[in-house]
Amino acid sequence: MQTSATMSPNTTTFSVLKETLAKDGVRKGLYRGVSAPIVAIAPIYATCFWGYDVGCRAIRSFSKMEPTDSFSLLQISLAGGFSAIPTTILMTPSERIKCLLQVQGNEQLKPGAKPKYTGMLDCGTKLVREGGIRNIYKGSAATLIRDVPGSIAWFGAYEIIKSLISEFQGVEKGKLSPLATMFAGGCAGISNWVVALPLDIIKTRLQTSPDAKATWGSIFRGLVKEEGVASFYRGVGPAMIRAFPANASCFLGMEVSRSVLESL
Repeated sequence: MQTSATMSPNTTTFSVLKETLAKDGVRKGLYRGVSAPIVAIAPIYATCFWGYDVGCRAIRSFSKMEPTDSFSLLQISLAGGFSAIPTTILMTPSERIKCLLQVQGNEQLKPGAKPKYTGMLDCGTKLVREGGIRNIYKGSAATLIRDVPGSIAWFGAYEIIKSLISEFQGVEKGKLSPLATMFAGGCAGISNWVVALPLDIIKTRLQTSPDAKATWGSIFRGLVKEEGVASFYRGVGPAMIRAFPANASCFLGMEVSRSVLESL
């Protein structure tokens, strides 16, 4: 839904799902391009939370805070925004390959013709061969523009929801139940995509554009002119359906991992 420029405004999530399953089946239709993010997902999130920790340390040092001082919501959000900087190094090539494979799947090939890319490794290899490392990192700035505000919303919303649940239940934030942690993480994921989705649309179009001279600004202007402002929230339904369970699991895994490491 995000990559197609010819989709009708009346197209719904379920109509796209039905058409995709009828045309390509479950494996090719729903999981096309998934290999790149699967390979990168663990190091990406590890880098994200490491970057957040580095951001917290920098804020503590700059603000001359004591080790026992708690961070404000603003400080947590700023550390979250900083986490997007190192994460972009891993995120950009993963997103570039994923988006190209998904767009390729929507193309109508002539009889007997073969797709340009046969998979993740083939796509990455050909991108580097055609334009060097810079080619696989096309859209780095757009990814950063998306992920800095998205990460601010992600970490900020997680902290807000945790604080509200902690106050409501009368327990410390560090002792919330797994269910409460998952709820806070799911809400954080939704908050992230509410902020980042319009920027993600631009990034995706930029990374899949055949025009080597395309820029963030030219993609933005083209979307507004040709598809309208509503195009910036195309695919919001699937994004939200995915965001809650995915981020609920992510934050639960992070909290469990941290508890285990702190107990060692």
